[in-house]
Amino acid sequence: MTIADPTVSSVPRSDPAGINAVLGELDKPCYVVRTGEGTAVCNEPVVDDADIVAAVGPLPSERLGSPRFRADHGVRHAYLGGAMAGGIAREEFVIALARAGFLGSFGAAGLLPDRIERALRRFATEIPGLPYAVNVIHSPSEEALERRTVELLLHYGVRRVEASAFMDLTEHIVRYRLAGLSADRQGRPLVGNRVIAKVSRTEVAERFMRPPPAELVRRLLSEGLITRQQADLAAGVPMADDITVEADSGGHTDRRPLTALFPAVVGTRERVAAEFPPAAHLRIGAAGGIGTPWAAAAAFALGADYVVTGSVNQSCVEAGTSEAAKELLAKAGVADCEMAPAADMFELGVELQVLRKGTLFPMRAKRLFELYRSHSGIEELSAEDRDRLEKQILRKPVSEVWDEVTEYFERRDPEQLHRAARDPKRRMALVFRWYLGMASRWASVGEDTRTPDYQIWCGPAMGAFNDWVAGTYLAEPANRRVSDVAGHVMRGAALVSRANQLRLAGVHLPTTCSDYRPLRPVREERE
Repeated sequence: MTIADPTVSSVPRSDPAGINAVLGELDKPCYVVRTGEGTAVCNEPVVDDADIVAAVGPLPSERLGSPRFRADHGVRHAYLGGAMAGGIAREEFVIALARAGFLGSFGAAGLLPDRIERALRRFATEIPGLPYAVNVIHSPSEEALERRTVELLLHYGVRRVEASAFMDLTEHIVRYRLAGLSADRQGRPLVGNRVIAKVSRTEVAERFMRPPPAELVRRLLSEGLITRQQADLAAGVPMADDITVEADSGGHTDRRPLTALFPAVVGTRERVAAEFPPAAHLRIGAAGGIGTPWAAAAAFALGADYVVTGSVNQSCVEAGTSEAAKELLAKAGVADCEMAPAADMFELGVELQVLRKGTLFPMRAKRLFELYRSHSGIEELSAEDRDRLEKQILRKPVSEVWDEVTEYFERRDPEQLHRAARDPKRRMALVFRWYLGMASRWASVGEDTRTPDYQIWCGPAMGAFNDWVAGTYLAEPANRRVSDVAGHVMRGAALVSRANQLRLAGVHLPTTCSDYRPLRPVREERE
């Protein structure tokens, strides 16, 4: 069924389809009444010869989550379309969500500064005044890139970032936060630059719940990157406004169950707030596994102030990846994902979750890390290992790969080459990272000669989404628009939540009564 069925009336309904239609009138209350024929539901309170035994109020999808999240970010829905690195969450993605009343985050991770700058200029032209976020990813091996990204965001007046993959606070994310501080007439801090921190560990969450470290504040002040007033205000402001609890997601993830991790992060906030009261106002959102109305409703039932989607958006029209990758994603099941080494933190052994079905990337990437861990340089590889490396994985001589690596880092971060010149193991890491980085690019551009090497970031939410939309217009990737996906997930979550409210009140409802299927685009639903 779908929402706002025009045939719904005040006549009590007891059949599953009728109950579903009544629940789907989200702008109206839902009454459970006792009639001569048994229990039924309706949207009007006055029914002849009937007693009201339970009721739930209106619940339009715009009411789900935190009103402060919606107000502070200037959106209609407590929903964030999360950043997908390498520009997969590209300009079209962000613009479409902004125009539909959702918050979208530009996937700046891994992009060169000039590419990020083009996006910022486009946002200023096409969605002036509308809210959006830009991803700032922790880049321990490319610190210069993280610094330059923050400089661009400050230059263009970007007012919110989605900070991801941080293991500790860096000078650059602290600079972004503090550079937006000012004071009101009473001297209280006003936040200009908002930070949405994506975390999967409580100790990292706590760092974003507290003020920035004093030593970083002093360093920024001494370097003239913040003002004296901003330095003085820093101690009274948490590092983030919102903490996204990232469970079993695509890309960087610790694969923690949301039901275990979310309460732990909430508990951390309460503990920190006892020592630092401003932390009490931090909002906690949910990410990882959010791709259906039932998942979103479960997150809101946990107490999430907002939800974040990722994997499911990658198969949408606006996503900056290839049609071939989108077709693979549209065929994915819940169990078709696997962990593999991450390009940006390869040397640390950090992994991310990718699509396994239709690609050999996870297996080949793991083999590269095994070689890296057990050898001091490519020169130490056996003739057999080197032959397999060049013919099956790299598909070109190591020397040619190194030439490309050199050209790349001369433009991006020359210090990487200086370090590699002194360390054979470092050179090996850069060669192997070439494959990892190119694998995601091949998937993005649809390089048909490298299909087995596609690196497609994906979590189990993708398979759940595919199961949900099977048989509907959203089954085809060509019909998947990011604002439609967002709208249907949120509207379905509202319907599911209303059914759950009645169940908690002791009303027995068949499972099919809370079923929600996206039968047509959201814009047509409104019409």
